[in-house]
Amino acid sequence: MNKLADEYKGKVDFYAIYILEAHPTDVWQMQSNVRDNVLFRSPRDEAERAMVAGSCVRKLHIKFPALIDGFDNQVESKYTGWPDRMYLIQPGGRIAFKSKPGPFGFHPDELASALRNTVGHN
Repeated sequence: MNKLADEYKGKVDFYAIYILEAHPTDVWQMQSNVRDNVLFRSPRDEAERAMVAGSCVRKLHIKFPALIDGFDNQVESKYTGWPDRMYLIQPGGRIAFKSKPGPFGFHPDELASALRNTVGHN
């Protein structure tokens, strides 16, 4: 995703949206989270949510801006952002591409194809 963001810089704005924590330690935990030391409880306020989102961005080496969904989870509800999804949204709000659910449906090459078809190639 970082490569695509660099390639389309100036033509397309890329954002990561942090939504609710998928595997908080106070609910249930995946062994891969334990192995990778990605262990967070459910955030209790905006400051905790921002801290967890920042940790996520750093661990995933995301180089483009990240936004944080509110506790009302409006973005996640509207766009079914969980599990991982990629969207290409045109000016005016038209959805030009929606990936299948991740992690298995998360294929940046499909987004790259949609970008070429929608905005052309750099």
